Amino acid sequence: MVTLHGFSSSNYYNVVKYVLQYKEVPHEEHLVYGGTEEWLLISPVGKVPALTTESGNHLSETVVICDYLEEVYPDKPLYPSGAEARAHVRQIMKVMELYLELPSRRLIPYAFSGMPAPDAVLADVKHVASRGIEAMKQLTGFTPHIAGDQFTLADVYVHYCNAVVQGIGSKIMDWDILAEIPGMREWNRNMRESDIARAIEADRIANEPEFHAYITQYMARSSVSDK
Repeated sequence: MVTLHGFSSSNYYNVVKYVLQYKEVPHEEHLVYGGTEEWLLISPVGKVPALTTESGNHLSETVVICDYLEEVYPDKPLYPSGAEARAHVRQIMKVMELYLELPSRRLIPYAFSGMPAPDAVLADVKHVASRGIEAMKQLTGFTPHIAGDQFTLADVYVHYCNAVVQGIGSKIMDWDILAEIPGMREWNRNMRESDIARAIEADRIANEPEFHAYITQYMARSSVSDK
C-alpha cells in the first residue's frame, strides 16, 4: 500500500489524493505539515505532498507523483494515448501553475496576516495572471473536459489550482480571475460535484482549523526569529 504524506488543506496534496481515489489505488494518509529533519528524508526540499511507494521509496513534486501513478496504475488512464494530446494536457497544467496558481500563491501571506499587499506586488501578480488568462483561453476547450472530450490529469490539476486562484488571488485582488476564461467557472463547479471531489472537500474543511492553528504558530515563530 502506498502512503500519501501531507495535509488536506493543501491543493497539491488534493491533486494526488484525487488521482489515488480515481484510480482506486489502495493508500493510507499520513498527516504532516513539514518542518522536521525526518520530513526532509521523505521530501528533500520539504514540500507537500510526498508519496511513499509500495517498495518504500519516496517521491515528491505533484506532477512527478501523478506521472508515477499513471505508469504503475494504468487501468484508468489520466493522459490521452497520443503524444501531442498528452503534451497539450501537460501544457495546460504548466500554464496554470506558472501564470495563475503561483502568482496567486504570492498573496497567501497577506491573506493569513490581514496585512494589505503592496501595490507593486499586486501589479506584478495581475500582470502575470493576465498572461495566464490569455493562454488558458487558447488552450482550454471544456468540451466537456478542459482538454477536450477525455477526462485527464489537467482537469484534476487545474481544479485544485483554482482553489488558490479563486480563494486567494481573486479575493485579495477583488478580481474574478476564473470569469475571465470562458467556460472555466461552470466547468469548475461541475468538477466540485463528483463524489471524489465532495469527499476531498469534506476532508479539507475538517483539516482547516488545525491547519490555521499551525500557520498562526508558524508565523508567530517567524516573527520572533526575525527580530
